[in-house]
Amino acid sequence: MTGTFLRLDAFNNKKPGEVPMLFSEFKKKEVINLKNCQKLGKVCDFEFDECTGQIFKLIIPGENKWCGLFGSSDSNYVICYKDIKQIGPDIIIVDICI
Repeated sequence: MTGTFLRLDAFNNKKPGEVPMLFSEFKKKEVINLKNCQKLGKVCDFEFDECTGQIFKLIIPGENKWCGLFGSSDSNYVICYKDIKQIGPDIIIVDICI
């Protein structure tokens, strides 16, 4: 069987005390904007560097999408990783201007 596989080394290079997180766990968390306490939704996708495994951006379906499927991709919230302030057990806090 042949194919292309992505190796996410970021999960292997964790610091002591850090717990790896699966995407299936990550996308269950509610994303909340620190600036106005607005619930943005849940992560549906992310952009990452396939060589390093570093996540660059989180993608959250915009308000005009139904179940994250129908609607323009322009209505998505695209959040740079540097704007993530805290990842907790249930929520992800971001600091963005909308």
